[in-house]
Amino acid sequence: MSLREPETYDVVGVGFGPANLSLAISLEEHHANVLTAPITSTFFERQPCFGWHRNMLLPSATMQISFLKDLVTFRNPVSRFSFVAFLHEQDRLAQFVNRKEFFPTRREFHQYLEWAEARMSNVVSYGSTVTAIRRPPEPARSPADDHLQLEISDAVGGGTRVVNARNIVISTGLRPRMPEGVERDERVWHSSEFLEKYGRVKPEELRSVAVVGAGQSAAEITNFFYEQLPHAQVHAILPAYGYSVADDTPFANQIFDAAAVDDYYFGDDRERDAFWRYHRNTNYGVVDDADIRHLYQVSYDEEVAGVKRFHYLNLTKVRTVERNGRGRTVHLRSPHGRGPQKLEVDAIVFATGYDTMDPAELLGDLDRHCLRDESGKHRVTRDYRLVTTPDLNCGIYLQGGTEHTHGLSSSLLSNIAVRSGEIADSIVRRRAEQDLVPAGAVRSGVTG
Repeated sequence: MSLREPETYDVVGVGFGPANLSLAISLEEHHANVLTAPITSTFFERQPCFGWHRNMLLPSATMQISFLKDLVTFRNPVSRFSFVAFLHEQDRLAQFVNRKEFFPTRREFHQYLEWAEARMSNVVSYGSTVTAIRRPPEPARSPADDHLQLEISDAVGGGTRVVNARNIVISTGLRPRMPEGVERDERVWHSSEFLEKYGRVKPEELRSVAVVGAGQSAAEITNFFYEQLPHAQVHAILPAYGYSVADDTPFANQIFDAAAVDDYYFGDDRERDAFWRYHRNTNYGVVDDADIRHLYQVSYDEEVAGVKRFHYLNLTKVRTVERNGRGRTVHLRSPHGRGPQKLEVDAIVFATGYDTMDPAELLGDLDRHCLRDESGKHRVTRDYRLVTTPDLNCGIYLQGGTEHTHGLSSSLLSNIAVRSGEIADSIVRRRAEQDLVPAGAVRSGVTG
């Protein structure tokens, strides 16, 4: 470990996906708008380079949100980091408008994210993993300038270093979810690794494939297999009768408006439960109408032609997956044994969703200073900051893991610009308040 005095930053971000990229931009734009000293920040990302769901950048797959819900526009419509500014610089703004579509392809939106990241690359270290967050040793603590220490492991050079942070913003992303008892391997994939794993096998080896799940990713991968592997049998394993349509009608889409966060955050338990019951079908386990209709038409055309290689296994779940040479035997469960009990495949993809991030895993012993509610979940302020005990003044903010307090949009792109702006505003405001505290004064009360 380096013996140099650790550098101290106002903000240290853990993870550098779209959420913390948006935050970095918001902090950058604060520099131009405040008269006080700029907020210093740095971010650490364990990946070797920037990437956002790279393994689901399927041909022609489109975003489910408007291009206006980019990194900045809902916070600052005149930002130089907007999607429109990106299109203008790429000299294809007119061509994009001529499409008469709100929704760019996922590949183009990823290009936009990379374009924005390239303008903020000076604040991020890639191949750098935050391995621990802790309070500084007792002699180094100052009640007037509280901070935390982060231990960083760098892939390049293999060294370890320490930085100090007055505020930490955790955005480590979602964790792929697999069914209990099923392990990933070279022929058992989660959708989050799809294109990478698919690229490692020869297409001609995939004569029978299966996709598990009923959401957007499952439908897209199923269609990809069907189009890219004309020689293969394609099996869609769904827990229901079929895919359910995503509700993207105008009234329902208001659930993703920034104002809806207040309705959820300040609502009681019954009101919050109603949010999920009424509006879960806007995002979870649902598929765009056009994709559903396309897959149904494919199945129907096969019925007309009398050639069947597209198989829907409805009301079916996977029990276990066994290795069988280079292939896999998939054991199934369906009501009354109505379908096949096992399936021989050359590859199977689980588009079974994600678990939200848990900050406790990263915080370690520090988590005991973070207060929890009656259900055991972290208490979070409206500005996405963990509520902590009185002796911990450093701000710990979450970009993700706050669905229980902030609702559906708390980890989605839909509200990313406003959310990052609120976090940046909170950090700037708190520093201004701290600057007014006389040296040596001791703060009191629960922070939050």
